[in-house]
Amino acid sequence: MNCPQCSVAVTAARDAAPWCPSCEWNLGHFEPGRRRPELGWVWADRATHRVAWRLTAGQFTRLADGPLRRRSWSAARVITMAVAVFLLLFVVAVAGLGVWLTGYHFPGITILPGVALLGVAVALRPRLGRVRDDLHLLDRDEAPELWALVDRVAVASGAPVPHLVGLDSSFGAYTTTVGLRRRRVLCLGAPLWSVLDPQERVALVGHELGHFVNGDLRRGPLTQVALSTLGRLAVLTRPADDSRWTGIIGMIAAAMQWLVQWLLYRLVLGLHLLVVWIGQRDAQRAEYLADEIAARAAGSAAAVRLLDALLLQDAIDTVICREARAKRAGAAWREAADVARANLATGVPAFRQLSRRDEVSLFASHPPTGLRARMLERRPRHAAAVTLTEQQAERIDNEIAGPVERVRRDLATAY
Repeated sequence: MNCPQCSVAVTAARDAAPWCPSCEWNLGHFEPGRRRPELGWVWADRATHRVAWRLTAGQFTRLADGPLRRRSWSAARVITMAVAVFLLLFVVAVAGLGVWLTGYHFPGITILPGVALLGVAVALRPRLGRVRDDLHLLDRDEAPELWALVDRVAVASGAPVPHLVGLDSSFGAYTTTVGLRRRRVLCLGAPLWSVLDPQERVALVGHELGHFVNGDLRRGPLTQVALSTLGRLAVLTRPADDSRWTGIIGMIAAAMQWLVQWLLYRLVLGLHLLVVWIGQRDAQRAEYLADEIAARAAGSAAAVRLLDALLLQDAIDTVICREARAKRAGAAWREAADVARANLATGVPAFRQLSRRDEVSLFASHPPTGLRARMLERRPRHAAAVTLTEQQAERIDNEIAGPVERVRRDLATAY
């Protein structure tokens, strides 16, 4: 079959509807069977997919052809912080009213609504985050070579050094800040880390540390209030089935209660989705900047290879689990992943394009992986500022062999 617009042969991958690899005809086709529902109605999800497609393409064009710098302030940040301040004041007001009602003519009937309001305030209180239980922390004495790499990448990226570095069992990585002291945490997923070549590992660390300096809207404690508190409030206001009422009057009262609660729930949920959408548009820009920081640290070629590895996650996950069940880890994971990546190399261009169809969303925190790779290829190329040799990478593998083996056992048991 040829493209009806440019007559080039169409392509297809992963059981998706075909599209033109040249002019990208039909690439934006909405396939509900390949996506998780977002709003719950197919027609609504199709409409949001169409809007997200246009917004994502427009953002890519603006950033690819213009400057890509950190923004201290943006409309999204101002709106999100305004919502956060309002929510903080709301929680304080609810807590204050709860205290007043609890103490009014104590003990008295007002203690019941007072305690209820205090419970709501506690449920909506801002969270400062904490280190996850599944994160295996590595101190400098335990993993000096890994910490040395993190230090070098931090200098090259202009980012602060994290206070904590650890491993978990995910095929990914993340950074966060936790606690009152806002300690910076870097988490590296052992499966992903193990299958990357040395420069791809530099790119991974560079990308994650880049989140400390790329103006990511999601990193501030105040903006986190807006992104999370409305979600918890929506859960609290969600109507539940209640069969306690009996009789006609009871049924009418229950119906009225359900209707009021449903309207309130929809209002809060709508506001939550709106704030998330505003924040995620800004967050996607921050992801492009984190990729640029990774390219400066590891070189553009390594940063692109890292993104291509993420495109092949399903295939790499499969061989990792196979090796884990065979009681092999570390270097064996990388060898198996290298074979899988080589076998699928010819399909990478199609997978990059298909990622736009599958990953584009108003509520996605990341741009489509294929667009991220294309962005790096469109922008000026960078040579590596930090080089990790095979010998250094091997020493890091030896340092983390214990935690990786525990991850292997977990994977073998789970799969």
